[in-house]
Amino acid sequence: MVRKMGRLDGKVAVVTGAASGMGRVTAIRFAGEGAAVVIADLNGEGGEAAIRDCRENGGRAVFQRTDVTAEADIKAAIERAVKEFGKLDVMYNNAGLAGAIGGIERTSVEDWDRTQAVLLRGVFLGMKHSIPEIRKAGGGSIISTASVAGLSGGYGPHSYSAAKAGVVNLTRSVALEVAKDKIRVNCICPGGINTPIFNLLSPDPQVIEQILAKLHPIQRAGHPADIANMALFLASDESEWITGTAMVVDGGLMAGHQLFADAGSGGGSFASNAYAGPSFERR
Repeated sequence: MVRKMGRLDGKVAVVTGAASGMGRVTAIRFAGEGAAVVIADLNGEGGEAAIRDCRENGGRAVFQRTDVTAEADIKAAIERAVKEFGKLDVMYNNAGLAGAIGGIERTSVEDWDRTQAVLLRGVFLGMKHSIPEIRKAGGGSIISTASVAGLSGGYGPHSYSAAKAGVVNLTRSVALEVAKDKIRVNCICPGGINTPIFNLLSPDPQVIEQILAKLHPIQRAGHPADIANMALFLASDESEWITGTAMVVDGGLMAGHQLFADAGSGGGSFASNAYAGPSFERR
């Protein structure tokens, strides 16, 4: 049986935070589309399980223990890709956590810095050290996970939101620098994705599913596969003329709230068909 061509055939990718959640599903998707993948994570057990899933999906994968806040670890993950698979085409800076939670006055400097180290410095290090190898490969794609919390206030804790806003603008800035090398730099801004990051609300994924569904105009929670779909597009040659963008994948969350169509307000402007003329005529 002849194998169908994959959208990432011949490409090599490093995915951070790939032992669980969005990173794991994305790594498996990349492998299924023909990429060789380095699973970069601190979670060894989850990483080994992700390797098995990648291989069962027809791809090649290795695990590299990686703390994204440590420059030496990021360099080692990229070097592992080159050593095992000969090059690097795609860097996906995905590792994340909720980080410092609570009011700004009660947030410690230590918790603030730890959050920034994972969510922003980790992205900086991934970009910095992947660019030389991607350049050697003739170009490629750098993808980072940002968030809707980086685009508007109120969607995440303070340090998390600040870091994700930093990822969005770092993406734009670096994209301009390396466009001449045919290196694309984009980020993904997820809405509420049902992953372990929301375990602080409930340990039950079904409860989280219900909570998140109510927040989005498309009334379901986001799933890791929704982000993997976008990451696959950005990693593939299909996105070769797209760079410096923040791709929003949020079930309509950032579009706003249908205040005048709220069933709690009697159906609002969508309750019936009519025409409202000038206010001076409505007496």
